[in-house]
Amino acid sequence: MEPDHLKSIPLFQTVSDDELAQIAPFAEEVRVDAGTQLVREGDFSYDFFAIEEGEAEVTRGGDHVADLGPGDFFGEIGLLEAERRTATVVATSPMRLIVIFGPQLRSMEREMPELSAQLRQTIRDRLGGGPQDS
Repeated sequence: MEPDHLKSIPLFQTVSDDELAQIAPFAEEVRVDAGTQLVREGDFSYDFFAIEEGEAEVTRGGDHVADLGPGDFFGEIGLLEAERRTATVVATSPMRLIVIFGPQLRSMEREMPELSAQLRQTIRDRLGGGPQDS
């Protein structure tokens, strides 16, 4: 993945170009169709998703919690620890996503501990003030 793709995601906007170049090999671009369940409430959280294009709906306990679109991200608990998903996220349109899968997350943490710590702090700050933490 090109580092510039990552710069469009708010989580990575304060990351230097050199650090983005280090993160990029761990990220993949994925396309999904409308109706695709991206994460399911109660499943273990291992993967991180950032939306480049398209929209998704977040539900918790079957209730609508939020709508997500370009620039939003979810699954950040997977960046912190293997917790269970707190919500379900379903694509409501075709989507293009940046995904960092569990094994890549762990490799990134081993190879770039300082950067991982910075991202974890950004995520913790967001969890303290954000409505969705799927």
